[in-house]
Amino acid sequence: MAGKDADYADVVEWRRDIHAHPELQFEVHRTAALVAAKLTEFGCDEVVAAIGKTGVVGIIHGQKRTSGKVIALRADMDALPIEEETGAAWTSTTKGVMHACGHDGHTAMLLGAARNLARTRAFNGTAVVIFQPAEEGGGGAKAMLEDGLMDRFGITEVYAMHTEPGLPIGQFTTASGPLGASADGFRIRIDGKGAHGADPHTSVDPLVVGANILLALQTIVSRNVHPRQCAVVTVGWIKGGTAGNVIPQSAEMGGTARTFHPPTRDLIERRVTEIAEHVAEAYGARATVTYKRMFPPTVNHPNETAFAVSAARSLVGEENVKSDMGPLMGSEDFAFMLEARPGNIMLIGNGDGPGVHDARYDFNDDAIPFGIAYFRAIVERRLPLE
Repeated sequence: MAGKDADYADVVEWRRDIHAHPELQFEVHRTAALVAAKLTEFGCDEVVAAIGKTGVVGIIHGQKRTSGKVIALRADMDALPIEEETGAAWTSTTKGVMHACGHDGHTAMLLGAARNLARTRAFNGTAVVIFQPAEEGGGGAKAMLEDGLMDRFGITEVYAMHTEPGLPIGQFTTASGPLGASADGFRIRIDGKGAHGADPHTSVDPLVVGANILLALQTIVSRNVHPRQCAVVTVGWIKGGTAGNVIPQSAEMGGTARTFHPPTRDLIERRVTEIAEHVAEAYGARATVTYKRMFPPTVNHPNETAFAVSAARSLVGEENVKSDMGPLMGSEDFAFMLEARPGNIMLIGNGDGPGVHDARYDFNDDAIPFGIAYFRAIVERRLPLE
């Protein structure tokens, strides 16, 4: 496994540079340019930019290509709209934007693996390295697929890795089947009748209606979803009114729903709409529901997951790779790629510290050698020369 040598120092430098210059969604122009320049410098056989708007793809052919297989490795490049509080020397130079989910580390580790794969080419087939924009809510994976990612490069399997705070450095965890939940968003507009705060009897108060809708939505999981199915319905914001003595004309609220199974997903969408509309009607108001399906569940494929686990164990031993972790209610738009091709997403230990999406989070550079080695093992073990 790669150690903390000159190669390691380079990857740390790249990681911290990317961290200091975070970019949001599809606007990852600086990061994408850095990635494309590095892949070209490494001697990739082909480097293609602007896949899925700002995605970058590198092609690396092995010493042999008789296997006919094309294995893809994916990393994400975008940051989050959070004001950084790490105090690191490489802290974000962009106000209100930071790498709080480890994408700087994912990108740097895949660059490190790409350099090693291009240097040794100790495999029979083709490796495709995918650098994706807009994982954080933008659907960057879907955009790359719509640009023909899988068919254009003949990809047969696809693998990814995500940092996991709380898991010790040098450990990995994953599972076959559902690993991450679907992510849907909803917005509810309530139209009532405004009035003076002293004359509530002349109003149809949208705030009262909204409060009752919010409470009623909490019965979906407890009273509609089967107890053996996991689901979440969360209202994250509610807005309405501008003064304490004025009952507003309208109010709005929004939230998220998370599930693992399509029938449960359908049920939640139907019940959010029914509850909002019927509760509002009971109060003499009108509710308009906008429900958006954003990301499907992240479902690892069994054969590819078994292989990914064996690859990780070849590096750190059986005791340091868990293959039966419980599913997470968080979402990951790598799910779109797993719908298009068989593959797996593996979680890599990031050590103790704040969780992702926390203003104090910083990717742990000690994980870098393990991430590079894992990406290399996926290609070299799946496409052996002998």
